[in-house]
Amino acid sequence: MAGGINGISGDGGSGGAGGPGGNAQTIGNGGDGGNGGDGGVGANPGTGGIGAAGGTGGTLFGVPGTHGADGTAT
Repeated sequence: MAGGINGISGDGGSGGAGGPGGNAQTIGNGGDGGNGGDGGVGANPGTGGIGAAGGTGGTLFGVPGTHGADGTAT
């Protein structure tokens, strides 16, 4: 994005996606997905990336892991 007459900088980029959740366990939950990365720096900060999906639940009484949180704008 080109600067205007006042030389305003462009928007910050979005944060990266979070890491994947942990592996399923025999009894237990999959790990949570990682958090999204921070938004880039700019005149208007970018939005954080969406976290990756959580891990798969275990084979007995397991439930899926939660999704990672969105990244924060900086």
